[in-house]
Amino acid sequence: MHEDSPESSDRHLWDLEERVSDFGERLVRFSKKIPRDPTNYRLIDQVVGAGTSVGANYCEANEAVSKKDFHNTISRCVKEAKETKFFRRMVVASEPELASEARVLYREANELLLIFASMRHKMTRKE
Repeated sequence: MHEDSPESSDRHLWDLEERVSDFGERLVRFSKKIPRDPTNYRLIDQVVGAGTSVGANYCEANEAVSKKDFHNTISRCVKEAKETKFFRRMVVASEPELASEARVLYREANELLLIFASMRHKMTRKE
Protein backbone atom coordinates (compact mmCIF):
# COMPACT_ATOMS: atom_id res chain seq x y z
CA MET A 1 0.00 0.00 0.00
CA HIS A 2 1.47 3.31 -1.05
CA GLU A 3 0.67 6.64 0.50
CA ASP A 4 -0.48 9.30 -1.95
CA SER A 5 0.81 12.29 -0.04
CA PRO A 6 2.85 15.07 -1.64
CA GLU A 7 5.85 13.88 0.36
CA SER A 8 5.69 10.33 -1.00
CA SER A 9 5.16 11.49 -4.58
CA ASP A 10 8.39 13.51 -4.30
CA ARG A 11 10.36 10.37 -3.42
CA HIS A 12 12.84 9.23 -6.03
CA LEU A 13 11.78 6.21 -8.04
CA TRP A 14 14.77 4.20 -6.80
CA ASP A 15 14.43 5.06 -3.12
CA LEU A 16 15.87 1.90 -1.57
CA GLU A 17 13.27 1.71 1.20
CA GLU A 18 10.52 1.85 -1.41
CA ARG A 19 12.35 -0.69 -3.55
CA VAL A 20 12.65 -3.28 -0.77
CA SER A 21 9.01 -2.69 0.19
CA ASP A 22 7.91 -3.25 -3.39
CA PHE A 23 10.05 -6.40 -3.53
CA GLY A 24 8.38 -7.78 -0.41
CA GLU A 25 4.93 -7.02 -1.81
CA ARG A 26 5.74 -8.81 -5.07
CA LEU A 27 7.04 -11.84 -3.16
CA VAL A 28 3.85 -12.03 -1.13
CA ARG A 29 1.72 -11.87 -4.29
CA PHE A 30 3.95 -14.48 -5.95
CA SER A 31 3.62 -16.81 -2.96
CA LYS A 32 -0.14 -16.89 -3.45
CA LYS A 33 0.42 -18.53 -6.85
CA ILE A 34 2.39 -21.43 -5.38
CA PRO A 35 0.16 -24.52 -5.10
CA ARG A 36 -0.54 -25.47 -1.52
CA ASP A 37 0.74 -28.93 -0.72
CA PRO A 38 2.91 -30.42 2.01
CA THR A 39 6.12 -29.95 0.02
CA ASN A 40 5.46 -26.30 -0.69
CA TYR A 41 4.29 -25.10 2.72
CA ARG A 42 7.84 -24.81 4.06
CA LEU A 43 9.10 -23.20 0.84
CA ILE A 44 6.34 -20.60 0.92
CA ASP A 45 7.06 -19.73 4.55
CA GLN A 46 10.79 -19.47 3.91
CA VAL A 47 10.67 -17.40 0.72
CA VAL A 48 8.12 -14.95 2.14
CA GLY A 49 9.93 -14.76 5.48
CA ALA A 50 13.36 -14.15 3.99
CA GLY A 51 12.13 -11.83 1.24
CA THR A 52 10.15 -9.57 3.52
CA SER A 53 12.96 -9.58 6.09
CA VAL A 54 15.23 -7.88 3.56
CA GLY A 55 13.02 -4.81 3.71
CA ALA A 56 12.35 -5.00 7.43
CA ASN A 57 16.06 -5.16 8.19
CA TYR A 58 16.82 -2.27 5.85
CA CYS A 59 14.19 -0.14 7.62
CA GLU A 60 15.82 -1.12 10.92
CA ALA A 61 19.28 -0.20 9.56
CA ASN A 62 18.02 3.28 8.78
CA GLU A 63 17.31 3.70 12.49
CA ALA A 64 20.65 2.30 13.64
CA VAL A 65 22.10 3.87 16.75
CA SER A 66 25.74 3.35 15.74
CA LYS A 67 27.91 2.45 12.77
CA LYS A 68 28.35 -1.04 14.20
CA ASP A 69 24.58 -1.45 14.54
CA PHE A 70 24.11 -0.28 10.93
CA HIS A 71 26.82 -2.68 9.69
CA ASN A 72 25.29 -5.64 11.53
CA THR A 73 21.79 -4.89 10.27
CA ILE A 74 22.96 -4.43 6.67
CA SER A 75 24.77 -7.78 7.03
CA ARG A 76 21.40 -9.34 7.89
CA CYS A 77 19.98 -7.80 4.69
CA VAL A 78 22.72 -9.58 2.74
CA LYS A 79 21.95 -12.90 4.46
CA GLU A 80 18.20 -12.59 3.89
CA ALA A 81 18.68 -11.68 0.22
CA LYS A 82 20.87 -14.78 -0.25
CA GLU A 83 18.28 -16.92 1.50
CA THR A 84 15.53 -15.45 -0.69
CA LYS A 85 17.47 -16.39 -3.81
CA PHE A 86 17.94 -19.93 -2.51
CA PHE A 87 14.29 -20.50 -1.70
CA ARG A 88 13.15 -18.96 -5.00
CA ARG A 89 15.23 -21.66 -6.66
CA MET A 90 13.61 -24.35 -4.52
CA VAL A 91 10.13 -23.06 -5.42
CA VAL A 92 10.99 -23.39 -9.11
CA ALA A 93 12.33 -26.90 -8.49
CA SER A 94 8.96 -27.76 -6.97
CA GLU A 95 6.82 -25.76 -9.43
CA PRO A 96 8.65 -25.30 -12.77
CA GLU A 97 5.70 -23.46 -14.33
CA LEU A 98 6.48 -20.50 -12.05
CA ALA A 99 10.04 -20.15 -13.39
CA SER A 100 9.43 -17.06 -15.50
CA GLU A 101 8.02 -14.96 -12.67
CA ALA A 102 10.50 -16.42 -10.21
CA ARG A 103 13.39 -15.40 -12.49
CA VAL A 104 12.38 -11.72 -12.30
CA LEU A 105 12.20 -11.84 -8.52
CA TYR A 106 15.48 -13.76 -8.34
CA ARG A 107 17.20 -11.00 -10.32
CA GLU A 108 15.79 -8.34 -8.01
CA ALA A 109 16.95 -10.32 -4.95
CA ASN A 110 20.40 -10.52 -6.50
CA GLU A 111 20.50 -6.77 -7.22
CA LEU A 112 19.46 -6.03 -3.64
CA LEU A 113 22.12 -8.46 -2.41
CA LEU A 114 24.77 -6.60 -4.41
CA ILE A 115 23.60 -3.22 -3.12
CA PHE A 116 23.68 -4.32 0.51
CA ALA A 117 26.99 -6.15 0.11
CA SER A 118 28.48 -2.96 -1.35
CA MET A 119 27.15 -0.93 1.58
CA ARG A 120 28.62 -3.43 4.02
CA HIS A 121 31.96 -3.43 2.19
CA LYS A 122 32.17 0.38 2.27
CA MET A 123 31.42 0.36 6.01
CA THR A 124 34.15 -2.25 6.58
CA ARG A 125 36.74 -0.22 4.66
CA LYS A 126 35.98 2.91 6.72
CA GLU A 127 36.56 1.12 10.03
